[in-house]
Amino acid sequence: MLKIDACASEILRPACGQLSDQLLASDVPVIIRSLVADWPATSACKQSPKQAVDYLQRFDAGHPLTACLGGTECDGRVFYNSDMSGFNFRSERMPLAHALRQLTVNAALEKPPLMYIASTNIDRWLPGFRDHNEIAGLAVKQPLASIWLGNRSRIAAHYDFPSNIACCVAGRRRFVLFPPEQLPNLYVGPLDFTPAGQPISLVDFKNPDYQRFPKFRTALKSAQLAELEPGDALLIPSMWWHHVEALDSFNVLVNYWWRNSPPFMGAPLGALQHAMLALRDLPPEQREVWRGIFDHYIFDPPAAQLDHIPESARGVLNPLDRDAAAKIRASLLRSLQ
Repeated sequence: MLKIDACASEILRPACGQLSDQLLASDVPVIIRSLVADWPATSACKQSPKQAVDYLQRFDAGHPLTACLGGTECDGRVFYNSDMSGFNFRSERMPLAHALRQLTVNAALEKPPLMYIASTNIDRWLPGFRDHNEIAGLAVKQPLASIWLGNRSRIAAHYDFPSNIACCVAGRRRFVLFPPEQLPNLYVGPLDFTPAGQPISLVDFKNPDYQRFPKFRTALKSAQLAELEPGDALLIPSMWWHHVEALDSFNVLVNYWWRNSPPFMGAPLGALQHAMLALRDLPPEQREVWRGIFDHYIFDPPAAQLDHIPESARGVLNPLDRDAAAKIRASLLRSLQ
């Protein structure tokens, strides 16, 4: 295990059960002990994997879901294959009932093959689950809720644009977290070919190769550790890198995602990819000109930069609303075609 000196800050579940706006806006990770300890799902999972399966199957809508399946040789690591031409797992569609049954069978094995079911929308696959298992006060954020199922797994460090509360329902979880500025020290892989959509660190946290990844030692100086028991939760702010390890033979995690900007706004990763298409390979002097333009309009706009334009004529320079965002999307689609 990595030697990490700092642990994420932690609090006990508020007596009222409701999370404050200040906590939800935190810009550092926070462990919330016992936040979901009284969920019926958590209580069922604490009894046994069978009780957990019986409880989850009450809500099964019958839609097939996608499972990542790997051999024992991958040691739980969901990753690329040896030459990064593919992955070390295969994806298979299966009913939830089959997946849960296989997990309980594998739980009895000393070294089971990897089975990992990533972010699965609860409202579609387990309708009604949230009527009994929900976080008080979070509805105002209109979060998307997902469930994750599996046995022992290791998920490479990655970031998520939405803020996130990860709730440990069954099995223990270990998170290693890094602030966004550690990107240069995490040796991130491809942007357009990833195991699950997000760029990931190529460092094996179980056996880091410091000769190949020497700057990872610098990243570890800023790392925070968060270890969760069933019933605990972890607030992960937007863009914080996090490596996630499921430590037991049967694991269930529920998380809630929300963005701190209107849903009609675009995905920043898409803007990065478009910038690669349009700007990255320009001559250096032209890139510098565009750096200044981006600072002027996006990153460091002068306070009075628009005073010379009538407000009614500013178009997309005004604060964006749904209609203005739609016009930008339409313009982008025309230009990309």
